[in-house]
Amino acid sequence: MVKKDSLFSYLSRSPWWISVAAGGAMFAIVRLFLPDIAGVAAALPFLGIACYAGWRQLQTPGATNVAETLGKIRGMPWENFSAVISEAFRRDGYTVTEVFKGAVDFKLDKNGRISIVSCKRWKVAQTGIGPLRELQDEKDAYDARECIYVATGDFTANARAYAAEKSITLLQDVPLAQLVARVERGQRGWFRFR
Repeated sequence: MVKKDSLFSYLSRSPWWISVAAGGAMFAIVRLFLPDIAGVAAALPFLGIACYAGWRQLQTPGATNVAETLGKIRGMPWENFSAVISEAFRRDGYTVTEVFKGAVDFKLDKNGRISIVSCKRWKVAQTGIGPLRELQDEKDAYDARECIYVATGDFTANARAYAAEKSITLLQDVPLAQLVARVERGQRGWFRFR
């Protein structure tokens, strides 16, 4: 696991060209004291990070694409939306069980780790604390380690604070758009947005 404050972590979150510039600077500095080959060796890790950062940035949808994808999601009927969400989690390696009972829509299992997902109210413009409490109340009944709440809208300040306190994952905005876009890119026909 990479520390969040490490140089690699910082550079992988930064634009790719920063790593290229750092590699160029490293090459120039090392070349002053050692042979050119040592400068190349010192710069190579930075070029590798630049490639990784560039690849990650290509995978991240822009603000326009996120808004467009979220708009498409809001326009989906429940049957299509729930099918896309369950398929997205399957592609991430989860075994997905449809529950559709109470606050829980899906039960996810990955390597014995159980998560529960609520996404019935995905179209709501703003979610309050109530639906998050309902999901949290179901956690023990499913022996779940994690709760995930899916929404295309925003959350109230109280809901965000409650989610942070109870470690409820709020799946919205860019992460939700990325999750759904992976299904859209990889599947033809039925799962394509209409």
